[in-house]
Amino acid sequence: MTTIRIDSERLLADLDKLRTFGRCGTGVVRPAYSEAELDARRWLAERIAEAGLEVAVDPVGNLFGLPPGDDACILIGSHSDSQPEGGWLDGAYGVIAGLEVARASLEADGPRIAVVSFQDEEGRFTTLTGSSVWAGQLTLAQAQRLTDDEGISLAEACRQPEGLPAPADVAPERFRSFLEIHIEQGPVLDTAGERIGVVENIVGIRSERLRFTGQQNHAGTTPMHLRRDPVQGLVRYVNDLNARFAEIVTPATVWTVGHVAVHPNAPSIVPGQVDCTVQWRDADTTRLDRMTEIVRETASEIASSIGLELERSGYATIAPTHCDPALVETLAEAAEAVAPGAWRRMPSGALHDAANASYRMPMAMLFVPSKRGISHSFEEDTERADLVLGVEVLAKAAASL
Repeated sequence: MTTIRIDSERLLADLDKLRTFGRCGTGVVRPAYSEAELDARRWLAERIAEAGLEVAVDPVGNLFGLPPGDDACILIGSHSDSQPEGGWLDGAYGVIAGLEVARASLEADGPRIAVVSFQDEEGRFTTLTGSSVWAGQLTLAQAQRLTDDEGISLAEACRQPEGLPAPADVAPERFRSFLEIHIEQGPVLDTAGERIGVVENIVGIRSERLRFTGQQNHAGTTPMHLRRDPVQGLVRYVNDLNARFAEIVTPATVWTVGHVAVHPNAPSIVPGQVDCTVQWRDADTTRLDRMTEIVRETASEIASSIGLELERSGYATIAPTHCDPALVETLAEAAEAVAPGAWRRMPSGALHDAANASYRMPMAMLFVPSKRGISHSFEEDTERADLVLGVEVLAKAAASL
């Protein structure tokens, strides 16, 4: 088996350089298709070419680095766009790790490895936009009609950047497996003092929008017992939801009321309407189904009890994804070899491009710790030694494949 020796200084230097595109304090502001993201993509293309890989861009903007030859190869990557206020490692680490393993393998005359930076993983237009189109879960025409919060369509945003090849399809059939390494974005590894997570599954996600409508009225003259106040309904709803979920969930199950909009949102008005979102995540489909029932039943009961109207909309579901067992074992063997006793098997509570890749080929993932479990924040960070160690595990696994 070929030994792929990564260059840790080169790896960290590239990570630090990518951080400069859209840098904001200790984090980055690099939404998909923004000027900062386009600049980052051009720089990535230059580094890919310098590594001896062919640069390719598909019609939705996914950026590939392809090794010489025609045989199916390993694909490693993630994404380089960020949340509106994002951390410097979320996605970017996986892209630079893929680039480093691919070029180190070329230098060692090792297995053929390609790298990819998927576009709009963070959802400016929809969930995992670039990998959804690439994996056939969303057509290009459907994607181009999507709009962001400002009404800009993806077709408008996805313009051809100067300095990059003309868009062309990069068929998933060119690759025989997909590996993604990512910061954990949670506290498990950091709290346990462990350095590597071998991911066994990616949780499923359900979400729904709820609207509670009551009676807008004067805050000073409307007696409490006569109010049809949707904010009071929302408070009761969240409390009851927590209590009912507690009877069926596991410690790995999570749920969030993540967006609330009150109308008219004024100090002296009893609100007339509240919109909110509920999202719940678990790796078990049966449990997700039961949680869906509880979300809806509880909302209906609360609305009925205090005279509110209830509307549901925007229900979305993403199925749990299971990593390929053989690849999981390969990663586990590499973790034990490189970081003996300092790793664990674990689920991913966050969604990743790997979930889409699994529709087209065997897939597996690795995690490295996130300091204090913080991500999607300018405070996001990981020890540099852990960043290097994770890529060493990835390289060892790739070499054995």
